[in-house]
Amino acid sequence: MAALPIQPLSPLDGRYRAAVAPLSEFLSEAGLNRARVEVEVEWIIALTDRSMFGTSPLSDEHKSALRAAYEDFDQASIDWLGEKEAVTRHDVKAVEYFVRDRLSQLGLDDITELTHFGCTSEDVNSLSYALVVQRATLQVWLPALRTVIEALRTFAHANADAAMLSHTHGQPATPSTMGKELGVFAWRLERIAKQIEQNEFLGKFSGATGTWSAHVVASPETEWPTVAREFVESLGLGFNLITTQIESHDWQVELYDKIRHAGGVLHNLATDMWTYISMAYFAQIPVAGATGSSTMPHKINPIRFENAEANLEIAGALLNSLSTTLVTSRMQRDLTDSSTQRNIGVAFGHSLLAIDNLTRGLTEVSLSQHVLDADLDNNWEILGEAIQTVVRAEVVAGRSTIRDPYALLKELTRGHKVGAAEMRAFVEGLEIGDEAKQRLLALTPGTYIGVAAELARGI
Repeated sequence: MAALPIQPLSPLDGRYRAAVAPLSEFLSEAGLNRARVEVEVEWIIALTDRSMFGTSPLSDEHKSALRAAYEDFDQASIDWLGEKEAVTRHDVKAVEYFVRDRLSQLGLDDITELTHFGCTSEDVNSLSYALVVQRATLQVWLPALRTVIEALRTFAHANADAAMLSHTHGQPATPSTMGKELGVFAWRLERIAKQIEQNEFLGKFSGATGTWSAHVVASPETEWPTVAREFVESLGLGFNLITTQIESHDWQVELYDKIRHAGGVLHNLATDMWTYISMAYFAQIPVAGATGSSTMPHKINPIRFENAEANLEIAGALLNSLSTTLVTSRMQRDLTDSSTQRNIGVAFGHSLLAIDNLTRGLTEVSLSQHVLDADLDNNWEILGEAIQTVVRAEVVAGRSTIRDPYALLKELTRGHKVGAAEMRAFVEGLEIGDEAKQRLLALTPGTYIGVAAELARGI
């Protein structure tokens, strides 16, 4: 058997590449290297702007030309770094040589020793990871989540009055509306999205063990923690003052836990939608040319929600692994975080793929109100809750002497199917005030929805 040409091992880089491609701008090896070049270049500019060690601030032209090293980062740049790393066997060192080479091309050889000045690799990596994760989160993942939230909110408003039988513990229960039920997911996800927006993205820039030791020897009079803080914050990141060699990654753990939390809510949405489809509450809209089953022509499988469910489980497992691993580093440094962080993009990718499927899935279903109505009309016994509650109120108000209204309704409804005629006959025979009786006689399963519609419209 002939060997295949080199193939992508991950479905994210093969079958699902188009759906997750925006993340590769930041969370790929190339995206990370571009951020590393950005950090190295901006550090040189920051040092020369301060005229450190007798240097002069770079001209605007030289700054622009130097920044082009990351702003115009391209395939040639990727290839250059790949070839250099094959020799150095060290990714950050390859980036340092890349920046040195750019300085030489610009005739700035006199400041090449400012490249990676005072830095340990983790200084560059901590800022680079913070930049790419921040950008991937705020520019790609969070907008995708908000697309789902908006779709759910729109659905909640449009179907605010769509009465449906609820199923607590899988059993017929007090009705709600489909708008309110899906609105719950929008409400939950919006809260988590706001927390993610407020998450810190931290970096350290304090040398080999977080003490600025080499910096102080090189320039004792410089307030290096202040210089580092100003530099880190100039990149749009938060500054972590107290660290070991590595930035402690707590902000990453907090972020990944929040994203995993959002994934759990989305997983709940996927399983609920799957269940509603199986109950025929939603009809799936046929996609022209699509095949639901290889043998049963009638089928339209809820593949969007099943795909989302599976990918959210994979993403959740990876995010949990990231959170668990990144909180620990032996003594001042070990490399477990380095290998772990290379999978950030994989975790985000499976999450984004799931969100993409949910977004698509929500556009491929239509509400079957006639099914909801039939289900409601077949379960008049659910009004037992309303009736016993009204009777209790009537007893307290002195308009009834009925003892134990709950037991009375339990005897009527538990384990029994009660139709409209039986329920109304029962109400007619109740010893309660006329106004309350008329209110109960007018009640139907379809109108027993409380303020569900108002709640849905308010989301």
